[in-house]
Amino acid sequence: MATIRGHKVSPALVVIDVQNGFVSKGGSYDLLGMETAHYQQVIPRIAKLISLCRDAGVPVFYTQAVREKSGIDLLTRSHKILPKAREERIRRRPICVRDTWDAGIVDAIKPAPEDHIVIKRRDSAFHDTEIGVWLKSLDVDTLLFCGIDTSICVETSLRDAFNNGYDVVLVSDATASGNRKHFESTLEIVKDYYGFVMDIDELERSLLASQKQVQQKRVASNDDDSNHQKIVQG
Repeated sequence: MATIRGHKVSPALVVIDVQNGFVSKGGSYDLLGMETAHYQQVIPRIAKLISLCRDAGVPVFYTQAVREKSGIDLLTRSHKILPKAREERIRRRPICVRDTWDAGIVDAIKPAPEDHIVIKRRDSAFHDTEIGVWLKSLDVDTLLFCGIDTSICVETSLRDAFNNGYDVVLVSDATASGNRKHFESTLEIVKDYYGFVMDIDELERSLLASQKQVQQKRVASNDDDSNHQKIVQG
């Protein structure tokens, strides 16, 4: 449990699509001539957030977007109407094909053995995935979102989380977008309609304060047990 802005919650962190194909030099986006520096710059902050959550006992979920080599799951097969730029990108190069380096999560934030990896084929972490079952088994009620791209897969996943009954927090300095206007728009939409927008420092203070409260309760409980034993022995 943790307390965030006065609310007692049971949180999990969801790290969206921080994969070589989108972020790394030599990945698909880079080879397509797309700018990736804005994604690379946010990785150290995502790494800090992941470490903070692990230390606080907050479960960490990674989403991993994958495509089949055969192309059977490409958007161009299921959609007749797509933005031209997206359609051309899909036709030029398969991105994050299953079991390739391109699809892998970047080394700087590799999942730990206790973390959870959610394979997804569409923008949302909740579309035809196991994440809902896993979150329920852990009694999670609040999701902290970070990763890329802010206004596409992060926002889509956050909206779906909200519609599935979860409280949501967007960690503003641990997410990045290729379009600054879209990034700012997502922050405003989340603040106005869905949940909290917090930076890492504010979230860290909340989690540390929660840890301190838990430790104090444990000490008090141990003291009570010790006093009870003394009374019984006396």
